Amino acid sequence: MSLETMFHETLLTFLTAMVPVLELRGAIPVGVAAGLPPAVACIAAILGNMVPVPFILLLVRRAFAWLRNTKLLGAKILWLERRAHLKGRLVRRYRLMGLVILVAIPLPGTGAWTGALVAALLDIRMRHAVPAIFLGVVIAGIIITVLTMGVVHLF
Repeated sequence: MSLETMFHETLLTFLTAMVPVLELRGAIPVGVAAGLPPAVACIAAILGNMVPVPFILLLVRRAFAWLRNTKLLGAKILWLERRAHLKGRLVRRYRLMGLVILVAIPLPGTGAWTGALVAALLDIRMRHAVPAIFLGVVIAGIIITVLTMGVVHLF
């Protein structure tokens, strides 16, 4: 693989990890399928998955307050807030370790986006939330990389 191709595939993996729902659960298999070494795909996905986190933590409450008053999105915002508060039960009970676990479990409805949303709505300070979310993303990245390599070896 040429250096230019590797750069493009790494960038694709990085950007895919920034997308909500896909996050690194989708980005690592995309990177490995594109020909990246698993470690490179994992690192690119972890870094890409963390990019939106500070923005979510800083801006989501203000954005939700503004959008909650719109006819088009008001009901959807209320639904998202209720969902985040339900997911936040684990975080309220175990605080930062709960946030790590919420982010680390690589299933739909978990991950960095959900963890950042829950942390913001529960008023967890950024200096505490970002390291917890990062640790959860690293754990999820390792799990997904191992699972991806297991599937690759099957074929």
